[in-house]
Amino acid sequence: MTGQDRDLAPVAEVLAAVRERAPLVHCLTATVSMSLVADGLLAAGARPMMTETLAEAPTVTTLADALSINLGTLSTDAMEGIPATVEVAVEEGRPWVLDPTAIGLAPVRTPLARRLVESRPAVVRGNASEVMALVGAGPGGRGADSTADADAAEDAASVIAARTGGAVSVSGQVDLVLDGGRRVRVERGSPLLARVTGTGCLLGALTAACAAVHPDPFEAALAATVWMDLAGELAAGRATGPGSFRMHLLDALDEVGR
Repeated sequence: MTGQDRDLAPVAEVLAAVRERAPLVHCLTATVSMSLVADGLLAAGARPMMTETLAEAPTVTTLADALSINLGTLSTDAMEGIPATVEVAVEEGRPWVLDPTAIGLAPVRTPLARRLVESRPAVVRGNASEVMALVGAGPGGRGADSTADADAAEDAASVIAARTGGAVSVSGQVDLVLDGGRRVRVERGSPLLARVTGTGCLLGALTAACAAVHPDPFEAALAATVWMDLAGELAAGRATGPGSFRMHLLDALDEVGR
């Protein structure tokens, strides 16, 4: 797939920059998705690094080009390590992405996510229910699944963007990316993306990789969203089900934009 695609062409330079610069992305992510996140970043041309302990994660972040924070399977180590790691990323001027997975009724991750927003992530990436719950506009979804579509979260996303000065990426059947002045709906992708654990986590990490090579959080978030959606389309065209889709997704991440 080349830059001739109507959605790919505007973001092709960001994909090329990721492949040229191979940014190192420090991922504090869900244990259930670590393998897919690591393999997906490598397939895209970036490099993953993963540690979440308070003793190491903040120091390791000084070596990274970007930070991805995902609250999917929040461990005791991550609860302690995440705030300190974000603090270091901010001090070091590293772009960072917040993925407030499964917040809403959860009594630990929900207040943690709301505190982290005050540290002004470059991008907040989540599904509609998560984005709405982040500002108290809804109860959250069913676990990591959204019960609302992306357009329903536009007002909440705008509130978050105003607080952070960055971008918000809302995933769903139609994806929404916005910041304080821009708004784009991306009507691409495949339903199979929602049938493989960790594709949202991977999108957050891919967004961090794009933010590492592009100074505009909105453009970085849009590039990652288009990249994942187009890879999903390619993978779906080759797969016979969710299992083979996962395999083909990695190949497609490498292929999109070449």
